[in-house]
Amino acid sequence: MRTVKLLLSFALTTTLFTSCYTEVNIDEEPGTSISINQLLNSHELWYVDINKTLGHGEIPFLQRAFTISFRNGVVYANNNIVGLGDSGNGFGIDIGEYDAYNMILDIDHDIDGFRTFDVFQIDNNTIELYNPGSDTSYFLEGYQRSNFDYDLVFYDNIHYFLQEYEAWEKTYTSELGAINEFDNENYLQFLSGGNDSTFRSSQDENGTVIDNLIWDYTGVYGVGDVSNNMHLKTLTLDYDFFNNEYFELSVINDGKIELFHPSSETVYEFVGRGYIQYLKNGDTKAKGQSKVTVDKKRKFRKDKVDNPRENTRVK
Repeated sequence: MRTVKLLLSFALTTTLFTSCYTEVNIDEEPGTSISINQLLNSHELWYVDINKTLGHGEIPFLQRAFTISFRNGVVYANNNIVGLGDSGNGFGIDIGEYDAYNMILDIDHDIDGFRTFDVFQIDNNTIELYNPGSDTSYFLEGYQRSNFDYDLVFYDNIHYFLQEYEAWEKTYTSELGAINEFDNENYLQFLSGGNDSTFRSSQDENGTVIDNLIWDYTGVYGVGDVSNNMHLKTLTLDYDFFNNEYFELSVINDGKIELFHPSSETVYEFVGRGYIQYLKNGDTKAKGQSKVTVDKKRKFRKDKVDNPRENTRVK
């Protein structure tokens, strides 16, 4: 009897040791216990964290996307800030097809063509897509639509939002506030493409057709954060002839913004005219307009500095 007890004890100890060893091995190598298709479908949305990109190459459709999704062999992307969370039920637009096998992801983009990636699972919510051809890695953070913070992405990319209209038309000026030079500006335009910091302004009359606008001035603009207030931004317009103009920028909706001018305490409202949808190949189309040939590419963001004149509005 004693011999049997010893043998049973040894067998039990061996089983527990083996079981414990196997669990540690799985934890040390995340992603090995599920297939690549299970991995890609474990999250509905993959946020492209452009600031973590490694390498000197570019994959065009990843460079312009805020999120991508993999659904039954079809790749979807959110390329626009306007309508983020609503377009395609939150998934965005169909941009191509994919095949996944042996931790390899092949994407056949409708315009950009074929790209292949080695897929690495960094942790439970992060994957790396490495493209051998360009020696470039993109890092994607996984979310479900129910827990994805669309607002955070929206407000962290306001400069792209401003670029998604051909022009912003001033539709309201408050009666309160000192007369100032900016009162004369009726249209603003924020350019995308090679330089994401260029703006233009026009003093043409309200109601002017966008194609007929005469842009009186071209300068540099910047968008900044306000401490402890994600929904409030600062906008600086560099006018050489009357110095910089500072504003507190609030988004009323997807097509309307409010600019509060602290130095004069004037409130302005601007409405977006000529919505620009970024299509599969980066070309753009404005509703009711001919195709626009500018392209949008998300770029590395420098650290944003708070405006020293922030939150100056008299409540």
